[in-house]
Amino acid sequence: MVDTARAARMAKRISSIVASAIGTEIKDPRLAYVTITDARVTNDLHDATLFYTVMGESIDAEPDYEAAAAGLAKATGILRSKVGAGTGVRFTPTLTFVLDTVPDSARHMEELVARARANDEMVARRAQEATPAGDVDPYRAREDDIEDGTAKDGSVE
Repeated sequence: MVDTARAARMAKRISSIVASAIGTEIKDPRLAYVTITDARVTNDLHDATLFYTVMGESIDAEPDYEAAAAGLAKATGILRSKVGAGTGVRFTPTLTFVLDTVPDSARHMEELVARARANDEMVARRAQEATPAGDVDPYRAREDDIEDGTAKDGSVE
C-alpha cells in the first residue's frame, strides 16, 4: 500500500537535513551559495530528488551552476549518510540533485506580464485618442430624423 503522506514527510525531513548539512557541516566553498528549495521522494522511499538554486556572490554576479553541481555530486555520499542517520529508515534513499528552474521561470513570467501591461496601456491610450471613422453611431437613426416610420435617408424602421 502506497503512503504518500509518509513520502511527503520524508521529503520534508530530507530537505531539512541536507540543507543544514550544506550550511554547517560541509566545508566545500562551491556550496556556499546553494539553497535547497524542494525535495520529492518516491512512494517506495528509495529515491529522493532534491531541487536547489544557486545565488551569485553579489546581486550583480552570475551564479556558478557548474561548480555547484560538481560540489553537490562530490558531497552526495556524505549527505546520503547524514540522511540515513537522521531519518532512521531501513533503506536510505539515493539522492539526486536537480537545478530548480522555478525562479528563472517566475522572472520570465513577470517580464511577460509587464510587457503585456505596457501593451495594454498603449492600446488604452490610443483608444482614448481615437475618433470613429464615420458617424459615432452609424446603425441608428436619430429620433428627429424619423418621420412616419421612415428615416430621412430612406430606410424603414
